[in-house]
Amino acid sequence: MAQTILYIIIAFIVFEFLLSKTLSWLNLKTWDSPLPDEVKDLYDPEKYRKARDYAYANFNAGILSSTIDLLFTIGFLYFKGFAWADELARSYTTSPVLQALLFFGLIGAINSVISLPFELYHTFVIEEKYGFNKVTPTLFVADKLKGLAVGIVLGGSILALLTYLYALLGNNFWLAAWAVVSAISILAAMFYTSVILPIFNKLTPMENGELRASIEKYAERVSFPLTNIFILDGSKRSTKANAFFSGLGSKKNIVLYDTLVNDMNTDEITAVLAHEVGHYKKKHVLQSIFISIGQMGVMFFLFGWLASNPLMAEVLGAKQNSFHLSLITFWLLYAPVSLITGLLMNLFSRKNEYEADAYARDTYSAAPLISALKKLSVHHLSNLQPHPAFVFFNYSHPTLLQRMRAMGRM
Repeated sequence: MAQTILYIIIAFIVFEFLLSKTLSWLNLKTWDSPLPDEVKDLYDPEKYRKARDYAYANFNAGILSSTIDLLFTIGFLYFKGFAWADELARSYTTSPVLQALLFFGLIGAINSVISLPFELYHTFVIEEKYGFNKVTPTLFVADKLKGLAVGIVLGGSILALLTYLYALLGNNFWLAAWAVVSAISILAAMFYTSVILPIFNKLTPMENGELRASIEKYAERVSFPLTNIFILDGSKRSTKANAFFSGLGSKKNIVLYDTLVNDMNTDEITAVLAHEVGHYKKKHVLQSIFISIGQMGVMFFLFGWLASNPLMAEVLGAKQNSFHLSLITFWLLYAPVSLITGLLMNLFSRKNEYEADAYARDTYSAAPLISALKKLSVHHLSNLQPHPAFVFFNYSHPTLLQRMRAMGRM
């Protein structure tokens, strides 16, 4: 039975790989088709060739990295790599909490070693060649070390707590674990800008001026509880731009990448923020949090039901079950469900984006938002007509053309 389940898991991993690569190939071929009239003038011929070459470079690098990842994952499963890591962790300690920490620490280290060359190539070759990268080797190392520290402190603490709860409560641990992880998710949403983000980036309050006045005037007009406006030094890593707001309750912080401020005018930036305010006004953020918490509840319930089954360890070739082995097996078995829920969440997200666009149009203006979206698409060398199947499976946002047409119909 365990061997059959293992083969089913491997078959789905291969299926996901083939599906992903087929969709990526179909999407790549759309670069050879004529652009629709609404966007055909956004790229000049030289810029379009550059965008197309960028897409091909990412596709080729992705094929290589994902193929190596696929072969390693299948090999690690088939040749009982997880059982080996479990035995190694058990040889150092009898504590279930320490065993889980050592086990996932070892798995994480192996994964980092495999992925590091491809990450370096993507950052310092592809992104550098096409004018996006601003990361220096020193900053790259610093980011890695900071990320490792945050992962050890936060991830390690959560893993240790969940392992302890399982050792204490057995299969009934799921309710306590659900409550703990849900609380952490809410706290992360509340304090991301003030606690986590400053570890990696510098946030500077926006100075008084035309842009700040425009944003504050709009926020006041639509009764958006704006607490502060920050400029994030995104340009030290990339030329790509972004904007978002964070915080729950009565305090909201708007964060603008300095690259966005440098590339767009006041109307365009205010329109982008009007879109973000639309998410708040339509309660999309709260809806997403509640849906995420609900999904976690289902996952923890199913995991609690399966965790103590000896098959969970046998699938990975281990003789003795443990919390961390059950967690790996459950994650692999849950992958088909994750694929379906991911599709549904993308549909939900795309609907929300249309609603936020409509809100921005009604409370500010569609023209500057469309202008901003066009600039972002061209600056990021985006595909202006991605394949519909690729959009369906992968896009959390509608395409530029879909958003333009939707705002034109409003």
